[in-house]
Order: sequence, then C-alpha cells, then structure tokens
Amino acid sequence: MENEDIEKAVIAYLKKKGFKQTELAFQEEQNKVSSASQTDPDIAKRILSFAQSENGPARYQDGYSKLRSWTYSSLDLYKHELLRVLYPVFIHCFMDLVAKGHTQEARTFFNSFREDHELMHLRDLQKLEGILSPSHLEEMEFAHSTRQSKVNIKICQYSYELLLQYLHKTQSITMLGIINERIDFQVSPGQPSTISDDAEVVTLVGSSHDAAKQINQKEIRWGLLEDSLEERLEKASGLLSDSEKAEGENKKGDLEENKKKSVDGGKPGNSTKKLKKDKLVGATGKGVRSETNTTSMAPRVKPELTLPVIPTEVEHSIIEDLRNRVQLGSLALPSVSFYTFINTHNGLNCSSISHDGSLVAGGFSDSSLKVWDMSKIGQLADTSNVQGENGPTANEHSLGSDDRKRPYTLFQGHAGPVYSATFSPLGDFVLSSSSDSTVRLWSTKLNANLVCYKGHNYPVWDVQFSPVGHYFASCSHDRTARIWSMDRILPLRVMAGHLSDVDCVQWHANCNYIATGSSDKTVRLWDVQSGECVRIFIGHRSMILSIAMSPDGRYMASGDEDGTIMMWDLSSGRCVTPLMGHTSCVWTLAFSCEGSLLASGSADCTVKLWDVTASPKPPRAEDSWKCKQTKIA
Repeated sequence: MENEDIEKAVIAYLKKKGFKQTELAFQEEQNKVSSASQTDPDIAKRILSFAQSENGPARYQDGYSKLRSWTYSSLDLYKHELLRVLYPVFIHCFMDLVAKGHTQEARTFFNSFREDHELMHLRDLQKLEGILSPSHLEEMEFAHSTRQSKVNIKICQYSYELLLQYLHKTQSITMLGIINERIDFQVSPGQPSTISDDAEVVTLVGSSHDAAKQINQKEIRWGLLEDSLEERLEKASGLLSDSEKAEGENKKGDLEENKKKSVDGGKPGNSTKKLKKDKLVGATGKGVRSETNTTSMAPRVKPELTLPVIPTEVEHSIIEDLRNRVQLGSLALPSVSFYTFINTHNGLNCSSISHDGSLVAGGFSDSSLKVWDMSKIGQLADTSNVQGENGPTANEHSLGSDDRKRPYTLFQGHAGPVYSATFSPLGDFVLSSSSDSTVRLWSTKLNANLVCYKGHNYPVWDVQFSPVGHYFASCSHDRTARIWSMDRILPLRVMAGHLSDVDCVQWHANCNYIATGSSDKTVRLWDVQSGECVRIFIGHRSMILSIAMSPDGRYMASGDEDGTIMMWDLSSGRCVTPLMGHTSCVWTLAFSCEGSLLASGSADCTVKLWDVTASPKPPRAEDSWKCKQTKIA
C-alpha cells in the first residue's frame, strides 16, 4: 500500500509540473520493477511528507512568511526592489488557496498580511476581500483578469540573482512556482532603479511585455490637421505682421507730431490715451502670435476620416476667437465662472458645458438629461415651448406653477441612469450615455431625441464628440470602445483589448486617434482608421477616470482613482511627469485652449491648475481655488 501511495504522489507531482516525458518514463520503470520490491523507508517517508506539504494549505502561509522575513531583512540598497515581489505573491497565494477550496485558511492568510499592502493597494484589497468561494474567482472581473495575466516587475540583475539564490537555497517550491508562473521580470544591468519606478509593479497587460513594447514602437502622427483653422490664423497673422510694420511707422510719425503739439502748448491728453491703447493692443497681438507659434510647431497630418464641412460664418467666428485668445500661464491665470447643482445628492452623475459656455447639461440617476441655458438663469421659462410626446421627450420643465420658473430643458428617453453627456462643437446637439447600454442623440434646437444608438452590451460609461463633430466615441463595461458617426446607427469601429471596464474616452486633436482609460490601470491609444492599439501607457496604480489631450496633440494627461495625474508623451509612450497634489479621485481634466495650463477637478473638493510648460519635474506650486459660486437648480 505504501508503494502505491508513493507512486501516486510522484505521478501527481510530475503532472503538476508538466514533466510529461519524465512521467511516462517513470510509469514504464514501475511496470518493469517487481511489486514485491520495497522502497527505502527513509526515502518513502520524505516523498510522502513532501506530497502532503505540497497539497496542504500551510505551505502558502509558511512559504510567504519566510519570503517576507527575508525581504524585509535585506540590504536597503536592494530592499525596495525585492519588496515589489511581495504583493503579487501575496494576492496569488490567497487566490490559490481559495481556488483549492481552503476558504478558511485563505481568510486567515489574507488577514495576517494585508496590512503590509494597504498603503499602496487598498482598493484592490477591498475587492479581493469579497472572494469567499472558488466561483467568485471567475465571477469577479478583477480576480479573473489578475489570474489570467502576468505582473511586470522591474528589477536589477543583482536583486534578481539574490531572489533566485534564496528560493533555491530554502527549497521554497511553492513560492518559486508562483513567481515563475505569475511574474514577468524585466531585469536591467547596473544599480537598482529608483523607487519611483515602483508604479509599474502591478500593472496588468494582456499580452507579454515584449508585445506591449513592440506596440509602443509603432509610428504616431500626433500633429494637427492640414489646413486647420489654427494654420489659417497663422497665415493670416503673417499677412497682418507686414501691415503692422507700416502702421508702426505711421505711429512713429504721429508720436513726433504729438510731441510738437505739446511743445506748442496743445492738449496731448487724448493722443496720449490713444497711444497707450495702441501699445496695449500691440502687446496683446504679440501674445497671440507667440501662442499661435507654439501650435504651429506641431507637424501637419492628413485626416483619416471624412471630415464635415464647417459653415463659413461659424469658421469666421472660430478664427476670431482664436485671434483674441490670450496666452495663459502661472502669471496670467484665466477668469473663472463656477456653477453649482443644488439638491442633487446621489442624483447627478455627470455634467458638461458647451464650447461657448452658453449651455450646461447634467445627467441624472432618474434616467433624465437636463440642459440649462445660461442666458435664462433667473428668468421665467417660455411656457409656449412646452412639448408633450410619446416615447423620448424633451420639454421646458413645467409641471406646476413653481416649475415654470425653472429655465432648463428636460430630456427623457433613457431607461437607466445617465453616466455621460457631451455637446457637439457648435452646441446644436448633445449626446448622452446610460446604463441601459445605449447612446442617445438630442437636438438642442428642436428639443427632441433624434437617434438611439445600440451596440454595447453593458452600461456605457462615457461618450465624447470628436473635435470636428459628426463622429463620436463611446466606452463601456463590456471592455470595448466604439467609434460612431451621427448618420449611422451601427458603430464604424470596435476597439477591444482592455482587460476590464473602459471608463473614459477622449479624442486626439487631429481626430485620427482616440485614447481610452480602463479599470485595468492602463491607458491605450487607438488608430481610428484601422482600429488597432498603437500605444499602451503603463504606470497608474488604480483605475483611470479621466483623460485630456493637449491642443497641439503631442501630450496626454490621465487621472486615476488615487488622485495621481500623469502627463504622457504620445510619440514615445513614456510618462513625462506625474502631477501629485490631489488626495482623492480625479474626475475630470481639461487643457487650456493654448495648452499651457491643465485644470483638474477632484473628489477632494478642489480644482487645481498646473503649469505644464514650466518644467518636466512635478510642479511644486499649484493653484487651488475657492471661488464664489453661482447656484443653479
């Protein structure tokens, strides 16, 4: 009986390790050997005890405890690199115990060592805490994706050799198996890397690190579109500069004439005021031209999508706005207008402001979308515009005598909470996405629902119009992002590749790319024409909640659940600088029109302005504003 147990234990071990040829050779050898022959008692005892320890839950607790003690007692020079190994080993030990049915032992193990990782990975631990049975490992998205993917860890050659030496010397087979199966080491020569590189330790990538590196080597054409309005303004400014030279000569002549008049006893007051005004206008013009030059430095690219034609009057209006734009910076902060939604606790899910600031939209948990006209704040609503229709409706809210004073338009049609809203560039359309897995297009001119776009299978978290309108992008709990056009009810492209929810989406300035942020802690850049992923940005420690693109198309900012903002260079795929300052979720990001300032709004009740052109290092000074607020209901 003892020989049979030994044979079963050896075969089980060989199967577990995948040694198929050794297993066949062992079985053939056992068939040749007489069953009457006895195995040495000491050898038999060691094999049976090893088999029991291999299958017992205590080996996880014992192996991890020893690895933890060894890591914390290592030299300070290598300790911060070796500590990176503990967290992935910890979560996989826990999930392996649950998968084998040792639920109570898994809970004891989890509670014994969770304090070591709460500082950096509290949100992940809160998710893992809900795993109580093997079925939960498949049902819970985070656990499933974690078990399906490897963890990338940067480590120097000497630290890597120290770790291997320890595992072989202590015969920690269980820990060695987990590290070999679940961790992909990026071994680098030389001294240990800095502690700041630790951000990449638990980022999951579906493909291998080499495949992700290969993706990031693809060419990115990040410039602005050919014949864009900015380029036309630059050409117009070039023509104006020649005429300004002539005007400058005339002003010199006027100045000499004014001096003569003042000497003759004339009144120079009016001419002096006019001269100051001319100087002010000239200074502003220089500021505009310097801003335009920063945009003009970006290369020009051809559009991959058929772009809509902009009406002439609208084009002239936009160019006029660009011409009057002022260069912002740390010494020239923008003016601010804040609005507050009141009585919306747990009701308001999202908000959006039209490009000209005339309209404000809010999406609510009761499946409604409300749009405020800022020019009507404080005025009576026009009751003649009240409409009532079957199905999706939009009307000036007028349920009672008091409600007639509310200057907002109510859009109804969704069958679940509205999670995102976005205005078209001209403000004549608004898109909304909902938990009912649909995206709806509304007309702010007709106050009606025009189209219901169906394609996603789960709640749609975000939707964004392209910078030129007509096209829009959406992202969903189904782990995909989709490209749509207003005139088609089916998506043009489906971007699939994220390992978890796609929480936010943003268009590139030239409309040839979209960026998506996910709960898998990565940001991806997709080619709109081919639908392929051309960049994977790795570095966040928690889910991505917001994305913003710089106006020149070269940089991207992303904000996560922990309050960290990262600035990325699209061409290289590397993080330019992390912006540290927020203490909670970064819900929204936006660049100023000329790209020198980045605004961030957070759940820590602050809005911060970052001077992104000051230095590649994390800025020490940021502006947190507490402004007088205008309340709207």
